[in-house]
Amino acid sequence: MATHWSNWSGSIVNHPRRWLQPPDEDELRRALSTLAPDDWPIRAVGTGHSSSGVVEVDGTLVSTGQLRGLVSVDATARRATVRAGTQLKELGELLYSHDLMLPNFGDVATQTIGGAIGTGTHGAGLELRNLSDMLVAAELVDAQGRLNTIDEHDPQRLRAAKVALGTLGIFTRVTLQLEPYADVERREFAVHTDHALAMFDDLARRNRSFDFYWYPRRDDVKLRMVNVAGGGTVSLPGARLLEVRGGAPYDVIPTHSGIPHRFEECEYALPADAWRACFDRVRRRMRSRWRHVVGWRVLVRTVAGDDALLSPCHGGDRVTISLHQNSTLPWRAFFDDMEPVFRDHGGRPHWAKKHGMDAAGLTPLYPQWAAFAQVRAVLDPRRAFMGAPLRRLLEVDDGRA
Repeated sequence: MATHWSNWSGSIVNHPRRWLQPPDEDELRRALSTLAPDDWPIRAVGTGHSSSGVVEVDGTLVSTGQLRGLVSVDATARRATVRAGTQLKELGELLYSHDLMLPNFGDVATQTIGGAIGTGTHGAGLELRNLSDMLVAAELVDAQGRLNTIDEHDPQRLRAAKVALGTLGIFTRVTLQLEPYADVERREFAVHTDHALAMFDDLARRNRSFDFYWYPRRDDVKLRMVNVAGGGTVSLPGARLLEVRGGAPYDVIPTHSGIPHRFEECEYALPADAWRACFDRVRRRMRSRWRHVVGWRVLVRTVAGDDALLSPCHGGDRVTISLHQNSTLPWRAFFDDMEPVFRDHGGRPHWAKKHGMDAAGLTPLYPQWAAFAQVRAVLDPRRAFMGAPLRRLLEVDDGRA
């Protein structure tokens, strides 16, 4: 079917030769088994929130939109198996009926669970890892339609699958480690930037989830704390309380789901001991060079370290800094000017957001880069899932056809 597909912001437009929308896993396996190499590369997409080259394809596009719903739940082990195309808010609602919940959410709950795992999507929290860390097992289909299972019996493959950018095959089912359900409460405060910076470490320690939203034109901050109802910071001297909202995590934590204002985003994960110096340079550069054209907030979040081979938080705690620009306004020059600041401080870019790095610059940032490449070479030896943008990103072109 000749058509086109665009991502959420409209900045990525695909014109695939084939567009598959399988209603179930069996049909996906059958469809992939009939593809010829001329139909490659193959890329899977969910709801299209990613805005980097990982979603670009001119071969076969596979929508996971119909692969949705719970498969099974083990309440005792606090685990659930879910189809990979299930959106995060939908998954939260399904788990609620089993008295379980995801450990965290990001700003957007319309993402699919497979896409969130594959790109290292995260929320905020000094002790909370990105959503990929929930993965304890996965079923995925290769380019020949064969089903592969990855689980805790092969920890190296599991660490590779946790942030794989869709290069190991197409997720059909994922098994997640969950938490007991609890209502949460979000409190938001307004405060001057200098005051917010002085309180940052203390608030990060005292609250389960803590976000720092800096507004460059006013040079002030909105602080957001999310805790199990009744916990965390409830008052903040010197700050103005803006909002208190309680309820289910999938309703309270995400802030951008379904809003009409679409944006482009560039985010880097900084070492925990480097983010303050980096933010200081971001703050000065934005106010001196970009204040007249960029009014969107800058989002600062803490994320706990993990062991996923290509996770931006691999090997230690990170603080992420996200830049935003309205999708209808120029963004490239702004991001291009700011990215060197992040790189100077050891930043790793978010795989699913705008950035200008390639494998030459990325390889030194990831100590397990070669280990990931080895897993990928076993599961996709003919590079069926590797389009040109991913080859530039992961440097897999070693001269083979």
